[in-house]
Amino acid sequence: MDSMLGIKLGMTRVFDEQGNQVPVTAIQAGPCTVVRRKTAATDGYEAVELALLPQKPQRLSKAQVGHYARHNAPPHRILREVRVAADEAVTAGQVVDAALFTGVEFVDVIGETKGRGFQGVVRRHGMAGGRASHGGKSTLRGPGSIGQREFPGRIFKNKRMSGHMGQVQITTQNLRLVQIRDADSVLLVRGSVPGPVGAVVLVRKALKKAAKES
Repeated sequence: MDSMLGIKLGMTRVFDEQGNQVPVTAIQAGPCTVVRRKTAATDGYEAVELALLPQKPQRLSKAQVGHYARHNAPPHRILREVRVAADEAVTAGQVVDAALFTGVEFVDVIGETKGRGFQGVVRRHGMAGGRASHGGKSTLRGPGSIGQREFPGRIFKNKRMSGHMGQVQITTQNLRLVQIRDADSVLLVRGSVPGPVGAVVLVRKALKKAAKES
């Protein structure tokens, strides 16, 4: 396996051997339980179902409780599917923790950004807005002209306008893995990762760095 689930704990700083401060994000990497192993013969593709954060059965739906019972796994709050190679020796019931990334230098982190709701063009796209003087009081945060008159007489597609902001999946690539704290199953990665504190993220071995080095 080259990926696992985690919880974003927040940002802090550590110091390297030269005494330089390094901004890092702490990620609670599992432990994840393998609930089910899917194969090409039975399901048409190769994957595993990873479960995170044990949960009381009464706090889950009957369908969720039945799914865990069918595969002889304890109930969990989070369940995600991760693709694996056909020759991966992963079996149901196996527990995956931060030791998965031993010897790994770079990782990719996939998460969902904070939802900002409906926002205007100034916040959503960083537009300057209108003038604050000389009669511009009604257009301070307006988008300005959005199209033409008679020709073409319409607004072009993909025009940057007001709308829903955030709550989209983002992949932050090639983050340096600064530390692995095996006792706590915590990863410290350099820089920021998408999502609020407590968000579920997917951490995987960096794809592009591995391809470039090979």
